[in-house]
Amino acid sequence: MSLNDPLANVLSQIVAYEKAGKKELVTKNNSKIIRQVLSIMQARLYIGGFEVIEDSKGDLLKINLLGKINKTGVIKPRFSLKYDNFEKFEKRYLPAKDFGILLVSTSQGLMVHDEAKKKEIGGRLISYCY
Repeated sequence: MSLNDPLANVLSQIVAYEKAGKKELVTKNNSKIIRQVLSIMQARLYIGGFEVIEDSKGDLLKINLLGKINKTGVIKPRFSLKYDNFEKFEKRYLPAKDFGILLVSTSQGLMVHDEAKKKEIGGRLISYCY
């Protein structure tokens, strides 16, 4: 069976493992964008860390969970927005002001919505986490 959105699968697995109280997740979904999203989540202290485990059938991702994620997911469709329209989507996807992050794919790479506001650049919404 093929997976339609590997990033969505990884984020939903993270939420399920967090609710179950598990400290570690090993998943077969592994791509550059997944690793970039996980590195941003690690920098913001939502996850403990992750490592790539090399396997003969394809690399695995081992993610250490801290129990700090309430909800995370992808944003479909991937809305395109300008830097002055972030507030509308913050209200839609985040529970409160300055609580959680929106990940935005910009021309300067993947970044958090706060950084994109400061740099005054827009992009496409990828995911949210709080």
